[in-house]
Amino acid sequence: MAKIKIAQNPTFTAEVKIPRVGAEPVPVEFTFRYFDRTELARLYDGWNQAAEAHAEKAKAEGMSLEQFTAGQIQLQADQIKAVTVGWSFDDEFNEAAILDLVTTCIGAPQAVLSAYQEAYSPGRLGN
Repeated sequence: MAKIKIAQNPTFTAEVKIPRVGAEPVPVEFTFRYFDRTELARLYDGWNQAAEAHAEKAKAEGMSLEQFTAGQIQLQADQIKAVTVGWSFDDEFNEAAILDLVTTCIGAPQAVLSAYQEAYSPGRLGN
């Protein structure tokens, strides 16, 4: 019988189909951080609180769409930084490149985070 550890690996890889304007999505391999259920819940709680705070601030300050978008871009870049440790883009994996990815492609953050969440789904794990 094969031996297997209960503990998960600290990182895992998954393919992310990065949307390209006027072209087909491009498959890019991302290396993600593993979080246990409690850590993942804490992470998602933080994201929800940050999004709510940004929306409240935007309303209170009467932010322009450009200002609101700049805040959203930063929130999304922070989310990607929280769950990724690398990628197979030609560009070096660093904070500036993550910000460029989020800024240049409106669908990229959702694609990355959806692939991350899908890796945790019970169906993918084989029930």
